[in-house]
Amino acid sequence: MELTTIKLFFAILILITTITSGWYPFKKRIKTRQCHDYPLGEALASGVFLGAGLVHMLGDSARAFFSMNYDYPLAFSFAGISFLLLLLLEHIGRELYKNQNGNSHLFAITAVVMLSFHSFLEGAALGLSDNISIVILILIAIIAHKWAASFSLAVHINKSSLKPIIGIIAFAIFTVMTPLGIVTGNFALEKLGQYPLLTPTFTALAAGTFLYLGTLHGLDKAVMIKQCCNLKYFSFVILGFSIMAILAIWC
Repeated sequence: MELTTIKLFFAILILITTITSGWYPFKKRIKTRQCHDYPLGEALASGVFLGAGLVHMLGDSARAFFSMNYDYPLAFSFAGISFLLLLLLEHIGRELYKNQNGNSHLFAITAVVMLSFHSFLEGAALGLSDNISIVILILIAIIAHKWAASFSLAVHINKSSLKPIIGIIAFAIFTVMTPLGIVTGNFALEKLGQYPLLTPTFTALAAGTFLYLGTLHGLDKAVMIKQCCNLKYFSFVILGFSIMAILAIWC
């Protein structure tokens, strides 16, 4: 089976996971239920994201820019931009959540924008990879946190003052972003060789996204903050990072 076909299958799998996870809050229009944590899966995903971003994607992007005689550290700059943008959006969302005052729809919209942005870039990272082992590990990391993110976003949308049809449209936008990122990344990898700056730029932006997902996503609820003193959970972070680091020997 060709790698492109595998990526398309994975895109459909992620799409189904996202829809399934967000279906119940929309069906019941629930207002207070919170999703259950899966700390071991989140910890493993954090390590995979961190390893993929630092060891693979950022290195690949930096080498590509260097091979095109760019002395300025563009890869690290693009990664920093995406990291800081996601952090800013999450802080804005947190402040809106604390001070809703009838503006709960603003928090819901901010959450959709932030999650859609990093969903697209995490999909692009999978689509840009040309190694099946890395593709599978990125898929596992995406799936490990996607169901919780989907459920949580659906709950927040249904708790907000958004009209039902607007909420469904907003969630639909979020739903398609990772599959769209996979298709876009794979297309860039295969068809846009005449635009050599495109692939390393996408890769660097996605690397910043992965660094954010592996460290500060969720802020005080992030694995790296909440579970860092729990050796059981932190060992899964180390395991995920180690797997990606070992893969770099061959990939």
